[in-house]
Amino acid sequence: MKIKLSFLFLFFTLISFGQNGTVSGVVSDKDMKNEPLPFANVTIKGTTFGATTDMEGKYTIEVPEGSYSIVFSFLGYESKEVVFTVKANEKITISETIGSGSVKMEDVVVKATIGREKETALLLEQKKAVEIKQSIGAQEMARKGVSNVEQGLTKITGISKVGSRGLFVRGLEDRYNNLLINDLAAPSNNPFRKIIALDMFSSDIVSVIDVYKTFNPSISGDFAGATFNIITSLNTKSQTKVSIGVGYTTDNNLRPFLMSEDANTTKGFFGLNGKDREIPKALGNKPSNHQLSIEESQKSFKSGWDVDQTNSPLNSSIGFLHTQKFTFGNNKGFSYLLSLNADNSFSRITGADNTFDTNGTYNNKLTKTENHYKTSVAALLGLNYKSNRFSLTSNTFYLRATDAMIQDQVGAFSGLLANENVIVRTNQLDQSDYINTQLLGDYSLTEDKNHMLRSGVSFAKTSYQQPDRKFFRGSLQTDGNALISYGANNFIRQYLDITSDSYASGFLEYNWKFGKEDKNKLSLGYNGNAGNTETSYRFIKTNGNTNFTAPVNSIDAFVDYDLAQDNFNYQENSNTSYKTKLNENNNAGYTNLLIKIGDSWEVNGGVRVEQFNRELKYRFNGSFDDPFLKKAYEKLYVLPSINVKYKVMENANIRFAASKNYTKPVTMEVLPISYVNGDGTSIQGNPYLLNSDNLNADLKFELFPSNKEMFAVGLFAKHLDNPIERTYQGEAGGKITTFLNSEKADLYGVEAEVIFDLGRINHSLDAFSFGLNTSAMTSKVNVNPFRIDPVTGIKVESAETHQERELQGASKWLINSDLKYQFDFSKTWSNTASLVYSVFGKRIYSVGSLGLDHIYELPVHQLDFVWSSKLSDHYALKFGVNNILNPSRKQVLGDDNKIAFTADTKVIQEYKKGVGFSLNLTYSF
Repeated sequence: MKIKLSFLFLFFTLISFGQNGTVSGVVSDKDMKNEPLPFANVTIKGTTFGATTDMEGKYTIEVPEGSYSIVFSFLGYESKEVVFTVKANEKITISETIGSGSVKMEDVVVKATIGREKETALLLEQKKAVEIKQSIGAQEMARKGVSNVEQGLTKITGISKVGSRGLFVRGLEDRYNNLLINDLAAPSNNPFRKIIALDMFSSDIVSVIDVYKTFNPSISGDFAGATFNIITSLNTKSQTKVSIGVGYTTDNNLRPFLMSEDANTTKGFFGLNGKDREIPKALGNKPSNHQLSIEESQKSFKSGWDVDQTNSPLNSSIGFLHTQKFTFGNNKGFSYLLSLNADNSFSRITGADNTFDTNGTYNNKLTKTENHYKTSVAALLGLNYKSNRFSLTSNTFYLRATDAMIQDQVGAFSGLLANENVIVRTNQLDQSDYINTQLLGDYSLTEDKNHMLRSGVSFAKTSYQQPDRKFFRGSLQTDGNALISYGANNFIRQYLDITSDSYASGFLEYNWKFGKEDKNKLSLGYNGNAGNTETSYRFIKTNGNTNFTAPVNSIDAFVDYDLAQDNFNYQENSNTSYKTKLNENNNAGYTNLLIKIGDSWEVNGGVRVEQFNRELKYRFNGSFDDPFLKKAYEKLYVLPSINVKYKVMENANIRFAASKNYTKPVTMEVLPISYVNGDGTSIQGNPYLLNSDNLNADLKFELFPSNKEMFAVGLFAKHLDNPIERTYQGEAGGKITTFLNSEKADLYGVEAEVIFDLGRINHSLDAFSFGLNTSAMTSKVNVNPFRIDPVTGIKVESAETHQERELQGASKWLINSDLKYQFDFSKTWSNTASLVYSVFGKRIYSVGSLGLDHIYELPVHQLDFVWSSKLSDHYALKFGVNNILNPSRKQVLGDDNKIAFTADTKVIQEYKKGVGFSLNLTYSF
């Protein structure tokens, strides 16, 4: 009976929609010579019906038959009101022109051009778009206290941040994502990550971040999780803004802290100490296993082994933004934007750090403490010229990041499990430099802008270095000193340099709008990119049998004495795989056709033909002069896609998307070098990795009750052939981390998102709004019975413990939510407070092998609070509390082991980050 009543209710509801009338039209800007006015508000007075004009100034509203007053308004403009009457199923047109009245023209232009950054504008854009995409703009990022792009993306459905491993989308980790900056492909500044560290992009220089979870032919075929497109800010007004910030994290700041001596200097404070850690010139550009003389050793090493114990100060940041706009006759204008941001931060984490052997006992049983001092500098210079038919934009980015780390691992190591007082000290500096210059142009071939050309080209250089990454091993004594020997690889220095001297990308696209009201669109285009990467990875060890006892933070005096006495020597110990070369390029042509069928259907279909090439040059064994081995991978991809939108009613859509694309591995996953850690663990790249082939399907329903609200629910499915996954080989439980292709994987999931104005419940709650997005998914992987050994290239039997399992890195569920409260203390003092929560489900960090189960990442509950306060026209203040719950971040070995397990814990890693407090003051003039 309940089902029948529900059906009748739905039937009569649909009938009632059929009895509505429709009012539509175009809102024009009187002060801009009647150009269409996007993002204007159109409301039916005395009702909840309303709309926001699209990019062409158009609106449509469905209302029951009757007489109404329609109001046209825009911030800074005079409102206009028109009375009309509409009958059932009648369509009437009301177009109106509004202007600024007594408001200065300059103010009006500012409001009109920054509209896409607003939450309401982005909701409208999402509603009107044919493809399935989500966006977050500058307004929403400011409200949620977002200070960089990476934080902003975590507020979007299905996206979570995982430590230093980047962004996971729909449970898929970093390698399945791709990045565009202003529609141009951008390389990574870190070979361990697929895309650049997005926390380096300040939200001040970002207009909008678009997230494509479904494929369309105009973007690269290389993604399965999402493609992120960062649209940088274009200057809309003249202003200067200065900001300063401080931060404090419990158990991190104002606490005992270890820094290398070269980092605890003025140069180190600014992250400029890399020069002091360069490889000795006496070793030349090519390894020869040269033994350094005493004199060469004394002159070569500017950075020693000593560490300063100090107290970490507060975190700090400073930002500067200057924009200027010049307006000429005939709607021509020129503007520029200069942004500089710098950050310094201190973090200290302590916790378990274990690995297990195939007999179910400990391999390493350790406690690990990491001290990180990080610096980052980001600069952007943007220039823009615009006229009625032509726009030319130049952007130049410079990004630099350093991380000076002192890490202590204390406990029992493989082969020495009876001695639980061994210490391995790692002294490491990570340094990356990134410069990218872009030139973008738009040209309207005709006055009506129905024929347009878009183009862009960029050139980038990247460098990632770990100069003089050194570690030593000793045995802690009861007096706090350590007994250390120069033999048995107890002292090692490493010099890792991964450089891309050239990375070029470009696109050229022609667009033709045609048909009724120019609703249809044909796109033809080309885009592609090409880059080269070269590595140098060299080792220096000590030779000698002398032992000494010294404080672990102050051993340089002992080392210098023994060196002068010729008790030991330094000798290069690099292997033939020290140098590798990687060249990748892809070139693609595409076509895309958007057709509007009647008032309800829109179909966007196309195909992309993309040629992918990868060539590796490397050596594994033999002489440094041996010719390089070559491993080439080429494939021509034909990648079709279709996006269909059906407008159920004016404020509701049903969407369907299907596509084919692929995923290539991260740089370090494919480079055939073994990255060695001081505790004996290592990471081994696999040159035999294949790209995965992906099939995708999405079905989504979305409802927009008002211009500030949304409800959406969607289903998605993916099939991956040759998915790329992380696993262990050699001594299971953590000796060698490597990467493999499984046979196939299937993923199915559901996503839901709600943006709700609580004023619907009670008018006293008008200042509150609630947002929630969540996703749940299941995955199944079939394991290849054989794999290619990354060193020998020989096919060997798979060592995986389980032949069927979930996809590595995929969470079964995740949740993001926020509660917003807006209030004013006075006419000039406005405030927004947001409480933001996120959590992800348990997932496989690394695939189990040799009888051991998988290593799992356990859920992390993240709760943040942000209070943004605009004190006046010139001053703004932001206060935030990060990681309020301070949960344990834990990796554990699973319970489904195929061997007897006798260790007293299955914890691999466990630590807490601390609760962070931040305060930022901004002055604008």
